Amino acid sequence: MNQVIVDEILPYLPVKLRAAVQTVPADVLARTHEIRLRRGRPVMLIAGDDEVFVASRGGIARVAGDGYVLNDQEALVALQLMARGSLYTYEDEIRQGYVTLRGGHRVGLAGRAVLDDGAVKTLKDISGFCIRVSREVIGAADQVMPHLAKSRDRLFHTLIISPPRCGKTTLLRDITRQASDGVPSLGIPGMRVGVADERSEIAACYMGIPQNTVGLRTDVLDACPKAAGMIMLVRSMSPDLVVTDEIGREEDAVAVREVMNAGVSMVTTAHGESLDDVARRPALRCLFEGTMFERVVTLSHADGPGTLEAVLDLKTRKTLVARSPR
Repeated sequence: MNQVIVDEILPYLPVKLRAAVQTVPADVLARTHEIRLRRGRPVMLIAGDDEVFVASRGGIARVAGDGYVLNDQEALVALQLMARGSLYTYEDEIRQGYVTLRGGHRVGLAGRAVLDDGAVKTLKDISGFCIRVSREVIGAADQVMPHLAKSRDRLFHTLIISPPRCGKTTLLRDITRQASDGVPSLGIPGMRVGVADERSEIAACYMGIPQNTVGLRTDVLDACPKAAGMIMLVRSMSPDLVVTDEIGREEDAVAVREVMNAGVSMVTTAHGESLDDVARRPALRCLFEGTMFERVVTLSHADGPGTLEAVLDLKTRKTLVARSPR
């Protein structure tokens, strides 16, 4: 049985659905990392690489037609539970399409966007929930940290690249923790780390408090646009290292350059299949002119999520670590 789901996620589900999920076989719940709720459609669990339907009468359904169908009232109840009865309090998060639960679990939302002068003001008529079960992997960065340590209070400017769901954020979080707490074997006593956590996925703050382990010396700027957040952290918190996730816009690239030019180490991530794939993007091109990044880490799903494909020294183009084919 996945006790995290039972203790930290099921309380946010309507009572009848909660009871149905509890009847799912323990081995399936143990592997579950996402719960998908869609109004008028069967409830689905993502367990490892498998999609499993929760049966309307308990257990799992062999076909979608036998699945537990979420109704309109249950969708409304779920949203109210996730917002702790106050949608106004969570207005900013809902506008960005997610809610963070106690324990660091993130719920993606889908519905009708309400616009104000072309910008999303909020979401109405919520029709879909993607509940992502938060799982920290302490030690995920053990293999890469020796190649990222530059000096006592510096890491190499590092970019982590992978397709979605290959462990970028998990690796980034553990790099944050290790840099913040220190790694004596690498001569790192502990750095001041600033995290620009635009979508609350790195530290997973709940009511302002990180639910994930991000280190003793880490300050988190939660739910702030990452480009603005990076600059705010440099100006206000004097970090040795700034961390953010999923850069992709031109303003992100400009902010990354400003952080680096301020003498602060930078570790971030980007979606992509390869270094060439990321470097070709017009919005990020300026980061590869003059080799701003010093290390590139690539991940894949080859041997499961978080497979380390390579660590590359970008200045020399030397491969420091490479995955050995099975």
